[in-house]
Amino acid sequence: MPVKSGDQVIVITGKDKGKKGRVLQAHPKTGRVLVEGVNLVKKHTRPSQANPQGGIVTQEAPIDVSNVMLVDPKTGGPTRVGYQVQNDQKVRVAKKSGAIIEK
Repeated sequence: MPVKSGDQVIVITGKDKGKKGRVLQAHPKTGRVLVEGVNLVKKHTRPSQANPQGGIVTQEAPIDVSNVMLVDPKTGGPTRVGYQVQNDQKVRVAKKSGAIIEK
């Protein structure tokens, strides 16, 4: 999976196309990511000890990883991810600018 939690991504397709956000969770087995402020859904909650009022809560839902691209640290636009070995360590590199991607 080219994106990890904490990465800055941009949505490239769907109802939230063009929105940028930080990856909150990554689920490699299902191929989905949770991005803050993207794919907001309304969830009806029952009253409970933690939330005695109950009601309708707005929260993020997972989005497929193929619908997001990593943000290039130099240009700020979407980029693909490449890998290089530097100092016996594998690092992620932005394909557009060649910049090293760090969390």
